[in-house]
Amino acid sequence: MDGWIQGTMDFLTSDGFLAALRASLYIVVGLIVARLVSRNLTRAFGRHMDAQQIMLMRRISFYVIIVLAVVSGLRELGFDLTVLLGAAGILTVALGFASQTSASNLISGLFLIGERPFSVGDIIKVGDATGEVLSIDLLSVKLRTFDNLLVRVPNESLVKSQITNMTRFPIRRLDMQIGVAYRTDLKALRDILMDVADRNPVCLEEPKPLFIFLEYGDSALKIQLSVWARREKFLDLRNSMHMQVKGALDEAGIEIPFPQRTLSHIDGGPIPVRLIQDNLSDEETEAAEKVGEKATEPDVLV
Repeated sequence: MDGWIQGTMDFLTSDGFLAALRASLYIVVGLIVARLVSRNLTRAFGRHMDAQQIMLMRRISFYVIIVLAVVSGLRELGFDLTVLLGAAGILTVALGFASQTSASNLISGLFLIGERPFSVGDIIKVGDATGEVLSIDLLSVKLRTFDNLLVRVPNESLVKSQITNMTRFPIRRLDMQIGVAYRTDLKALRDILMDVADRNPVCLEEPKPLFIFLEYGDSALKIQLSVWARREKFLDLRNSMHMQVKGALDEAGIEIPFPQRTLSHIDGGPIPVRLIQDNLSDEETEAAEKVGEKATEPDVLV
């Protein structure tokens, strides 16, 4: 019994046990400090940084402290860190050649974080995908579409594609293109559209609404009415303005024409009509011939 106790005491006081105890203490303390630091970063910089920057800083600080704690623990155990660093370098090069796509996404993610074309919570459009940005990671960006689907977009695709940020600025403009008949009085039309914009509670007074004549179309005069709203009220503006403009035009008797075509004879005269069909009855054939005769008269145009 005395021998066992003495052996235990010798082990507890040995250099190997003390080194292992110190290494474990370094790792435990490092884990506690890493959690405390990552949590307090939100309180310290929450007012000066957005959600994505805070999340990135928390991750970096957490893993840096953990790595330092593990390195300190390994040094206490007597490991030669130069050998480990050499092995890590070789492994990194091998992984780089084996995963070139991931490396490209990683580098593209760093560019996105530095350039900041969008932030967490913004609504962006990339290709055919439109949704809210949930996270900006080192390899990809996660989007939640309006029908509640998760879309993962690789960072490399984002760097190479055109990105439209729909919520970057506090206000947005709605461009309504309207076609009216050629006989419409444009001054009266302008007054009607401006009155609709003034009566809409979502439409902003500043910047002022714009009435723009676009072109003489094939079947209509093409007009553009541009109005502004706060970005969170844009959908309300879009729905209400279209309904109010349609109601105002109907009330004023202004026609929104559909595509039309006019046929005319090359000489300016009436267009003769000839009906050819073998299975007509005698009465139908006689009636068709009368129609053809009338079509050739100078005062009849078909």
